[in-house]
Amino acid sequence: MSQALAATAARSLGRLNARSTAFLLCDIQERFRPGIHAFESVVQVAQKMTQASKILSIPLLVTEQYPKGLGHTAAEIDISHAQLVEAKSKFSMLTEGVRKKLEDLGITSVVLFGIESHVCVMQTCLELLDNKYDVHVLADGVSSMNAPEIDIAVRRMAGAGAFVVSSESVLFQLTDDAANPKFREISALVKQHQAAAKQNKLLFKAQL
Repeated sequence: MSQALAATAARSLGRLNARSTAFLLCDIQERFRPGIHAFESVVQVAQKMTQASKILSIPLLVTEQYPKGLGHTAAEIDISHAQLVEAKSKFSMLTEGVRKKLEDLGITSVVLFGIESHVCVMQTCLELLDNKYDVHVLADGVSSMNAPEIDIAVRRMAGAGAFVVSSESVLFQLTDDAANPKFREISALVKQHQAAAKQNKLLFKAQL
């Protein structure tokens, strides 16, 4: 199989490669804390993914919707190492700054998490798909003010061609092999967040 065909096949299956993947954290801001369904679960997943981005050297791009009025990213999420933290007014994260950064980094796949599922997350997802990126949406890391909006948005994104996945599956896919020098750190990170993951109201909808 030619390299071009192999690359196309990998993209169609949603294979993730750490060298061509970025994490996109969408608008997890202080003013949304009281109103977002399971905000604490979104924060917990964001904490895990931002830590993983450091371990695996995966670029982290962060947006904040009108931070002057809505505040900055929740303080307990460490975004100090982000390649870009950008204020925005449009709903999609794909601002000119984000677009340029993805191109400069040679990114072909993004892992998307944040809020709100049916507005900024969905519009980001659709615009990225339209620009030929593979999009992996974290089912345990996206939420909305009205809980029923979440499943509606996730179905819409999956129908458009996004891969709906969990944070844990993404981390092990990016690690790829237990022989990976970073495997122990990722495994320890997953274990560190396991108790919180078992209480994630987005992952365990029916049980909680």
